[in-house]
Amino acid sequence: MSWSQFDEGERIRLAIEGVCNDFAPRIFGYHFLRLGELSSEVALPGSPIRHIFNQTQQPHEHSSVVSQSHCLPYSENSIDGVLLANELDFAQDPHQVLREVDRVITQNGYVIISGFNPFSVTGLVSWLPVKRKKVLYEARFFTAGRIKDWLQLLGFEIIEQQHVLFSMLQFKPPMEASRMQNLMQRYLPRSGSVYVILARKRVIPMSTIRPRMKLKPQFSPLGASMRVQAEGRTKK
Repeated sequence: MSWSQFDEGERIRLAIEGVCNDFAPRIFGYHFLRLGELSSEVALPGSPIRHIFNQTQQPHEHSSVVSQSHCLPYSENSIDGVLLANELDFAQDPHQVLREVDRVITQNGYVIISGFNPFSVTGLVSWLPVKRKKVLYEARFFTAGRIKDWLQLLGFEIIEQQHVLFSMLQFKPPMEASRMQNLMQRYLPRSGSVYVILARKRVIPMSTIRPRMKLKPQFSPLGASMRVQAEGRTKK
């Protein structure tokens, strides 16, 4: 799959790329994985990580590794950053993809996820029975809230979320629609057709449970002497 298969693919790619490069300078380390064909076409010139490689399910001109997204061929805690550019929208098992990302990502590593927003104009138009042969109609359109719930269940902390593209992606927007897009961006900031989420993996350190202190028996020598004196008086 490529962005060129979408009607507005280049515009979508550039919008996602802009947000990803805003997030990328926060991610440090040695290895950054762009997972999926769509992710591999997103340039990251703003990333401080030098080793950026791509994994796709099919041989691709940008491929570094060819493998399935739900079965990553990497050891645990080995990847510092992962980009999933609309990969979950087209994945057969998005939960397993996220579990694999959680497995291979390092402690305090980052993941960037973009997806199509079902509560946007694009999402609403996708329910209409028109142009069903378009690639965009094959997308799952998960809500941003659902993706964040999945991430939090895996122990990720949501750092930031942005919405872009406040117009229909099924058709090229007319010139007069730009004013409406600006109004939606200003007053309905979460109605963008695409959302981009930045999340960080958090690992809570385990603390040892200290054994309870054994209480020493408290003796009262004063009480004992008084008892002895009392017994002596009785004998007299």
